[in-house]
Amino acid sequence: MKYTKLGNSDLTVSRICLGCMGFGVAEAGMHKWTLDYDSSKEIIQYALDKGITFFDTAMAYQSGTSEEFVGRAIRESGKRDEVVIATKYSPVQKQMVEEGKGGRQYIETCLNNSLSRLGTDHIDLYIMHSWDYLTPVLETLETLNDAIKAGKIRAIGISNCYSWQLAKANALAEAKGLTKFVSIQSHYNLLAREDERELVKYCKEDNIAMTPYSALAAGRLSKKPGETSKRLELDAFAKGKYDATAEADQKVIERVLEISEKKGVSMTEVSLAWLLTKVTSPVVGATKPHHIDGAVNAVDLALTEEEIKYLEEPYIPHALVGVLGQSTWIKQAE
Repeated sequence: MKYTKLGNSDLTVSRICLGCMGFGVAEAGMHKWTLDYDSSKEIIQYALDKGITFFDTAMAYQSGTSEEFVGRAIRESGKRDEVVIATKYSPVQKQMVEEGKGGRQYIETCLNNSLSRLGTDHIDLYIMHSWDYLTPVLETLETLNDAIKAGKIRAIGISNCYSWQLAKANALAEAKGLTKFVSIQSHYNLLAREDERELVKYCKEDNIAMTPYSALAAGRLSKKPGETSKRLELDAFAKGKYDATAEADQKVIERVLEISEKKGVSMTEVSLAWLLTKVTSPVVGATKPHHIDGAVNAVDLALTEEEIKYLEEPYIPHALVGVLGQSTWIKQAE
């Protein structure tokens, strides 16, 4: 494993981040393919043994049970001081604002609840899960800054936002002497490259760490034709992101397979090796030990300039999908 600084923070992270959305009580949330505690602990321990020190979860994953599983497994490993735990809080809902429970009060409640579920006295990287259209950004920044002063957070990040929103927030933080966002978690992989229009360039300019999710397009970049998985069959949210462009995306997938066979490695390794040339630490989910192996091996896989161009060539512009494509929070704020 290799390690690097997370943007402008003092956090050192592994080049692979273990995404923990696949852990948690299956009956508790939107995903029915998640692992129980014993299976989750096995994967987390295997990741630790392979040198992964960066773990990403969220309050929204299986109603907080992912946080509970991650926190417990890391405590039982005895390696809490050696790892970086990232978790995310969801944007406030309109009803909460109308009831006077929004803004600072809401963020503080989310943070304290996550600390409790994780069973830790601090969160290394606390992430706004998507742009909060109902809370003034200055109030958000002030609340998070106070939490850092109190020792509850070490650094802050953001997910699912536009480049202008991140730029606005960090410019305001700088003007007010507040902590800036050090990372951005967005939807970026070989099948979803719209971030290259602005976000990638902005993050490089300001040394903001990119830790993209859906690094393997929910398994599509790691499966040969005809191969399937429980998640591919049951993940309705991922189907909504990728089914509409499946025909165009297949051309990219075929090139991943071609290069993997030529180099004698897995499709996972090729897909992640490409992404690792672009970002700080991709968030990679795993529900089996061999998923960890492929991600770890990708760190040492070097692609040639010609191979990188060959993988990128078939890509065509895509519409925004997922959180940014739904505009859910925008509609709430109107």
